[in-house]
Amino acid sequence: MNLFDDPDSRLQETMVLLVDDQAMIGEAVRRALVGEPRLQFHFCSAAGEAVQTAERIKPTVILQDLIMPTVDGLSLVREYRSRPGTRDIPIIVLSTREDPAVKSEAFAAGANDYLVKLPDKIELIARIRYHSRAYQHLLQRGEAFRALRESQQQLTQINLELVRLTNLDGLTGLSNRRYFDEHLSLQWAQCVRERNEISVLMIDVDEFKKYNDAYGHLKGDEALKQVAAAIAECVERPADMTARFGGEEFAAVLPGTPAEGAMRVGEKIRERVQALAIDHRASTTGPVLTVSVGGATLAPRPGEDPVALIQIADETLYDAKRAGRNRVAVRAAPPRPPPPRPELHRAARD
Repeated sequence: MNLFDDPDSRLQETMVLLVDDQAMIGEAVRRALVGEPRLQFHFCSAAGEAVQTAERIKPTVILQDLIMPTVDGLSLVREYRSRPGTRDIPIIVLSTREDPAVKSEAFAAGANDYLVKLPDKIELIARIRYHSRAYQHLLQRGEAFRALRESQQQLTQINLELVRLTNLDGLTGLSNRRYFDEHLSLQWAQCVRERNEISVLMIDVDEFKKYNDAYGHLKGDEALKQVAAAIAECVERPADMTARFGGEEFAAVLPGTPAEGAMRVGEKIRERVQALAIDHRASTTGPVLTVSVGGATLAPRPGEDPVALIQIADETLYDAKRAGRNRVAVRAAPPRPPPPRPELHRAARD
């Protein structure tokens, strides 16, 4: 915009609605406003049509007569203020006399200004321009605020989507290793507080290198996607999660799950993958692609690291592999002695 442009030139035209039962007043106001640039004039003589007319033409100023034959002018002011489409439109009430009590009542009803009719032409135009300009600026601020809110909401959605994508494995759509570590740490801490058990399953595709060699890496990627989907279908509770741990290895976190429950979930995963019937002619385990599952269950205590749980699950996975693959093994950590009481530590130091 040119620096010398009128800043109000960006505003819409001033639109005046006069509501008065006297045609003579309507004509007098029309003559006073005729020739004014960027100003439109509408006249409504029927009080019963005033609100509907205002909602239809959307004036930037309403000139409202206070004394009308069928409806009190102040009642119309209140009606304007009760409607979403007219509640913010400036209202200049027109009265036959300067009465402080009437003026006070008009402002209490929601009027923005008060004029004794017929006002001086210059004063009338100045007040119309002033209130119209203020109202249009209000509309602009409202539009700007709505646009800002929409932009903020869009930005929030984009950020949430970025966070979601950051936590996903690009190939399988499961959580990635980084998010697996974060989720396990969070659930581990909660189980410490609640003195509850937590289980981890490590899931490995049997003889997957041979599959890639026989069918190619593109087929291998497609097989991993199908295996990932099958694993996700078997892990359903809100706090549970599945992840691609790396390569052809997957993992599942099962908070609040004892060893027996982890065994059931692991067996369900094994059966679901086998039921996919993905041909694997190079496998020594069987004619289709299979997985081996190793699990570990632990009731964590303060100061312990969840890495220990992963290590046990990994060892159990290799037990399943050595036992012939396409099987599930779960190990519950043996009961451990309770941590020493702080008083005993102090006594020993003493």
